[in-house]
Amino acid sequence: MRILGIDYGRVRLGLALSDEEAILASPLPTLPRSRRSCDDFHHIARLAREHGVAHIVVGLPLLMDGTSGTMAAEAKAFADQVAHHSHLPVDLFDERLTSSEAERAMLEGNLSRERRKELRDGLAAVLILQAYLETRAQERDPAPNGGS
Repeated sequence: MRILGIDYGRVRLGLALSDEEAILASPLPTLPRSRRSCDDFHHIARLAREHGVAHIVVGLPLLMDGTSGTMAAEAKAFADQVAHHSHLPVDLFDERLTSSEAERAMLEGNLSRERRKELRDGLAAVLILQAYLETRAQERDPAPNGGS
């Protein structure tokens, strides 16, 4: 079962796709936001159909104290519209620190500022989706409790 990950943004949407086993996330091309948001939702629904996606996860940009701010409210509304247009289940997943983690990884890779800008949203989507996949795997197969 493939899962599509989305890093919500006002200017661009970072996209990532899992493999068939829902173990590994890989980046897809970033989607520049359209002036008509319905175009974005139709693009995502088409992308999901083309890749056989069964589930979608949208990053939820909570504030550092865990509360919802303006961007979190926008991401929730966006996720609702994605679910409506794609007819697929959509989960929200806490994305705190994924953008800074993506930036740090790119700095360590000595990427230019322009190249980092190109890759940031896709890498953030990969980090969101990968964390979501790992959380799901842990919930399905909890680790043994140290010799009990």
